[in-house]
Amino acid sequence: MGGSMGSVVGEKITRLIEYATNRSLPVIIVCASGGARMQEGSLSLMQMAKIYSASYDYH
Repeated sequence: MGGSMGSVVGEKITRLIEYATNRSLPVIIVCASGGARMQEGSLSLMQMAKIYSASYDYH
């Protein structure tokens, strides 16, 4: 199935975006796998929402 995005990965990406937001730094994220998928369960889907929220504040 390839790579998955669990709770740890989502937390690290969220903290990266929050760090960049607080310091007005650019953020570049390169996705090398499929990311969060339905097969990964609710934890991965919650990470997508968490990252989206942080990236919305970044704008």
